[in-house]
Amino acid sequence: MKKTNFFPAQASLQTKVFLMFLILLLFVLCFFLAYVNWQVIRPLKETNENEKLLTAAKISRQLDQYIKNQNQLSQRVLSNQQVPSALMGGYRSTDSAEGLRQNRILKEMMFEAIGPSVDIRDMIIYDLDGRAVASYIGYSTNPSLLEPDLKEKLDQNEYILYRQPNGISAFDRAIINQNGQIYGYLSIQLDQSDLQLSTEDVAVGDVYVLDQNRQIISSSRNAKEQSELSFLQMRDGESSGMYLDGDSNYIAYDMSENTGWITYVVTPKRAVLGSVNSVQYLSILLITLLMLFSFVYIYFTTRNLLLPIRKLRSQISRINYSNLNVKVDNQSHNNELMALSDSFQELLDRLQQSIESEKLALQEEMKARNSALQAQIAPHFIHNALYLISIAAQEGKNKAVSDMCKQLSDSLRYIVSSPYQHVSLAEELEHTRNYLSLVQQNYENDLEWEIIADDAANLIQLPRLVIQPFVENCIEHAFDNTDPPWRILIRVQLYNGIWAIEISDNGEGIAPDKMNEIMDNISNSEDREHKLHMPSSFGNMGVVNTVNRLKLMYKNRLFFNLYNNTGEDKGATVQIIASLTEDFY
Repeated sequence: MKKTNFFPAQASLQTKVFLMFLILLLFVLCFFLAYVNWQVIRPLKETNENEKLLTAAKISRQLDQYIKNQNQLSQRVLSNQQVPSALMGGYRSTDSAEGLRQNRILKEMMFEAIGPSVDIRDMIIYDLDGRAVASYIGYSTNPSLLEPDLKEKLDQNEYILYRQPNGISAFDRAIINQNGQIYGYLSIQLDQSDLQLSTEDVAVGDVYVLDQNRQIISSSRNAKEQSELSFLQMRDGESSGMYLDGDSNYIAYDMSENTGWITYVVTPKRAVLGSVNSVQYLSILLITLLMLFSFVYIYFTTRNLLLPIRKLRSQISRINYSNLNVKVDNQSHNNELMALSDSFQELLDRLQQSIESEKLALQEEMKARNSALQAQIAPHFIHNALYLISIAAQEGKNKAVSDMCKQLSDSLRYIVSSPYQHVSLAEELEHTRNYLSLVQQNYENDLEWEIIADDAANLIQLPRLVIQPFVENCIEHAFDNTDPPWRILIRVQLYNGIWAIEISDNGEGIAPDKMNEIMDNISNSEDREHKLHMPSSFGNMGVVNTVNRLKLMYKNRLFFNLYNNTGEDKGATVQIIASLTEDFY
């Protein structure tokens, strides 16, 4: 009998199946390569180019906002009627008493307008002849005179932005009353660090901000010098766009309609197309690896497809009467339920770790929020204290200056020592006494104050700098139109687990619309982001931040109230009530 050979037929079938899978694979890979090029690489390239345009526009808008802030700052100065009055007599030398008084009044006006958050280099006020009358800080490099042609431009324009010979950019405008009469000129020296900050958002490449005369207003750290900027151009009739220069750099530009400044973002071509090339190279690498893997996989898959036929042929060739009932042990020893239980227990362990981490993160967040709010209060207090010391020094009160410096030192030690820890109400009252003593060195007998509290104040825990901001608001705002003596009364009471603090004054009180604005700011403060550049008037940064820090500690156990006094005693009262127990409500 002739023996049948099955191997040639088996090899032929395996080859056909292998070739069929190979052709299908090549078709899929070609389709995938076309898809990556049209749906990934091209959109990614356009996205990267658009990001550079958006970056230039973003920097330009940030600079516009900065100039807008300076415009608002200058309007706050011009809206103060005491500024034209102080300039009405013209320039007075600071060697005379009148000159010192004029300089002090103007500095006070500038301080009220600028507030605690100083985002400028300096502010200078000039008289009609262009001579510097007063400056907020008084750098030696400040221009002492305004150029005549600059004065003519200021008389005809709302404001002028220009670069001074000392390299500082300035925002100048005329000091004009409602009748159009000019009393002098205001010059805001822009802070170069704030202008530089907008250019730090670009991780790769250089940023240049040029004025109308193509002078550098701001640039990134590694930018080129002024003489090497001939490659920065603009297309006619376009305020924004992008082009490729001779060194294969992508240059995106955007011109501000408000300032006329032009922002250029210079990025090397390899940086713009880096991610595009990475995707392209990665796609080629993945396709190559996929093809190699597919070749191996298809080869062994075709062998496995024919494996049952080979086993059947082998079984048929070995069948005899002695092994007809041979069976293969296919029992599996894998315990799937046990593996699932172990995985679930591992999931529970990871979930518990996540909960603990979330609790720790929440505690750190509350501590950081309290620290950030307190950090907004401290600079304002320090500015006011230093200002009072400077007034005492100008008046020749040497002993008062010495005492005020010691009291300021004690206050600073209280502020910076363990800022994250709460303090007792007794410690907060002691800091308030220290502050009132410092202030009284300047106001003398015109200021009267009293603190009424017993030993129960040691049981009450508070964040730092809670009472002092309200007292400071009384001194700065409550007594503007009130004749001395000015009185401040602080009363602390504790009854049945509930404590109350009342801060009263005998000033002119608070207008109803202003009081509603203050309470609305407090009610809505948790639903909006706090801005660092807030006006320093009563009811804004000091009150809102103080109440928010108390809310972080006492949550819904805190009650805040503000009302005008009735009867013979005028003025207003701030009332803070909270519970030492958690079941207050």
